[in-house]
Amino acid sequence: MAGMDIDGDVEEAARRVQVRFVTKLKPPFKAPTTSIAIPSNLTRFGLSSIVNNLLKAGKDEWNTEPFDFLIDGELVRMSLEEFLLAKGISAEKILEIEYIKAVAPRKQEEPSLHDDWVSAVDGSNSKFILTGCYDGCGRIWKAAGSCTHQLEGHTGAITSVCVVKPRVVPSGADQIVATASKDRTLRLWKFDADESSDQLKRIRSFKILHGHNASVQSVAANPAGDMVCSGSWDCQIALWQASGSDTGDVVSVKKRKKDAKEEDPQVEEEAKSTLVGHTQCVSSVVWPQDETMYSASWDHSIRRWDVEMGKDSLNMYCDKVINCLDVGGEGSALIAAGGSDPILRIWDPRKPGTSAPVYQFSSHSSWISACKWHEKSWFHLVSASYDGKVMLWDLRTAWPLAVIDTHNDKVLCADWWKGESVVSGGADSKLCISSDVCVL
Repeated sequence: MAGMDIDGDVEEAARRVQVRFVTKLKPPFKAPTTSIAIPSNLTRFGLSSIVNNLLKAGKDEWNTEPFDFLIDGELVRMSLEEFLLAKGISAEKILEIEYIKAVAPRKQEEPSLHDDWVSAVDGSNSKFILTGCYDGCGRIWKAAGSCTHQLEGHTGAITSVCVVKPRVVPSGADQIVATASKDRTLRLWKFDADESSDQLKRIRSFKILHGHNASVQSVAANPAGDMVCSGSWDCQIALWQASGSDTGDVVSVKKRKKDAKEEDPQVEEEAKSTLVGHTQCVSSVVWPQDETMYSASWDHSIRRWDVEMGKDSLNMYCDKVINCLDVGGEGSALIAAGGSDPILRIWDPRKPGTSAPVYQFSSHSSWISACKWHEKSWFHLVSASYDGKVMLWDLRTAWPLAVIDTHNDKVLCADWWKGESVVSGGADSKLCISSDVCVL
């Protein structure tokens, strides 16, 4: 089939290149694979316009869809001409350009207001969002503006939250979540995630975890869902039993009467073990495999721990105070971290000379408070910063895919929800949900 010639809104003098658009997207997003001549000074916006024109040809209705473009596995973030020049790619042969849906939120939900700073968020369960707040309360949100449960009991600000996800969940079992606080304790809570009620339920924890002698900064659960770990300003990492049945080292059992109805006992428990090695605040912990967990600290180090041995098997010095850490990407092996400068750094511990990051992203303008890999993508992650912005990243380009600026103060936490939304909390006391982000 003969190639077509597409002008676009550009000067006639522009040099032209022969291209073929290809995609892994399903119909109706498959354009004809005929080669066409297009101006070489087009950027991704011009390319997106051409692909939309090709897709809507012969259709009665077409909603314009923003696309991104890959050449040789790298996202195009400049004009075609500049990209080809920078990469040393010949414009004489037909250029194959893959298009994908642009990864950016297409909808902003109404913010969900809290009474104080929203310091922690976990979106790992598709049924709800868990938040932690400086007012000492945790909250369960079924949707924007719809708070179903309030977790009450901490006497200090909540700093971190996590959803505990057992591998085997008995039918009808309550959902367990964990919270960490400046009051030096962690608490475990149970609630029915499937219950639908118009009324806010106030619940108290079924277990209080004592052992740290300073503010608890971070909490994470293991994949088996039977343990949680915590990092604290006391420089230690503690491991705790998460299940409701094993009460472990019970310190005391409290019962309280309320409205003449006796509530469930509240167990106080001590740590199963502690991991020692950091010399300053343990700011972030993640537990991606049952046998392996990771920690980050203000002592400028990231450590990987053998849980059974209680020893670190990797100790990376990073040159900066570190606030946040996550493990994911290719082979669930890449370490992303942010801290006391605007640079999001990513390491691959499988490579020799691991102390040097394999990627550095520097579009933020202040400290980075949160970073989170997308659960099902090798390439995508989200970051949040004190600059008030949330950014979406793809390892295939140095520029952010999207900048979300729905907060009007420092952003303190961020996560993915349902695989296609970004949730974030900030010093503006808001939980923001940016939805319809097409990652896959």
